[in-house]
Amino acid sequence: MKRRAIKIVVLVLSVFTFNSCITYSFTGASIPVTAKTISIDYFENNADFVNPTLSEILTQALRDRFTSQSSLTLIPSGGDLQFVGEITNYRTSPQAIQGDDVAALNRLTVTVKMKFTNLIEPENDFETTFSAYEDYSSDLDLTTVQDGLIEVIKVMIIDDIFNKAVVNW
Repeated sequence: MKRRAIKIVVLVLSVFTFNSCITYSFTGASIPVTAKTISIDYFENNADFVNPTLSEILTQALRDRFTSQSSLTLIPSGGDLQFVGEITNYRTSPQAIQGDDVAALNRLTVTVKMKFTNLIEPENDFETTFSAYEDYSSDLDLTTVQDGLIEVIKVMIIDDIFNKAVVNW
């Protein structure tokens, strides 16, 4: 009986010790307990071809992801976790060239350069580029399909940024 009680005490202490360092969520995020705030700067659009709504869409999507899937408080600047991003590429390119030198598909590609600063765990800082694309029929005009393409691309890029920053898999 005494041995069982010791095992239970050790197990409970282990759980409390482990939980005191990192918080986990159902999203797979591991965020230090001492991190309370996050700041996400507006994504500057420095691409050669500028979609006028893309900066707002990506900035808001990253903010929404962290406010809905973490307990961090969003502040304008100086957060425990900080993101500074810029859109560096927004382009279409032909894909699946057919025998008559006509593309069957076009591809919309969006590239974002992201700098992440973690004031609690600086070893997790990074500066990297994230890119995603979606193909569409060359029979369609980009202006008619671009909102749907951006929605798909946005999800992929935000997932990649979130996972790189706080999901240590």
